[in-house]
Amino acid sequence: MRCRDAKQWLGAQRDGDRAQLDAQTLEEHLHTCSVCRAFEQRQQRLDTMLAHTVTPPVYRSISTDHIMLAVQQQRRITQQLEDIRQQQRSRIERMRTAGTACAALGIFTLSSIPLLLLAMTIIQTDLVVKTLLLLNGAIDLLIIAAQYITLGLTLVTRDNWLLSGVAFAVVVMMGMWLRLMRYPQEA
Repeated sequence: MRCRDAKQWLGAQRDGDRAQLDAQTLEEHLHTCSVCRAFEQRQQRLDTMLAHTVTPPVYRSISTDHIMLAVQQQRRITQQLEDIRQQQRSRIERMRTAGTACAALGIFTLSSIPLLLLAMTIIQTDLVVKTLLLLNGAIDLLIIAAQYITLGLTLVTRDNWLLSGVAFAVVVMMGMWLRLMRYPQEA
């Protein structure tokens, strides 16, 4: 018997195909050939190691009722998310109409202030002069505050590192704000 045939027969014996084996010839070959004997011993060690492996855990079966319950829960969650989205849309629509009205009123008010001041200056010049004399101290304070603000802005824009740091902080805060304001994701 050749070694190749012996190894095939050992594999067939291991798989349970004993019909085609000539057991006596195989035993004689194994007794004389150390290579095939070592092959048989390796196979036996592998068989014992595989026999002692941990069996996979047995999971309890999942019933159709559990699956249907999970599907219904998913539908409820999806419906709740859709309701929240619809509420957000309706709030945005209400805010959009109110915001448009407030913006129009604000623009009208701000645009009418210069016309009102011009009309007052033309009609009652002495009242405008008295008002400016009363506001003289406040106007001086505004001029001083504007000078300090100009100085501060000059310092910030002169130092590029400081300006870059402020810009970076603004960008990070905007990114965080955008992240927080996104629509909720579906589960």
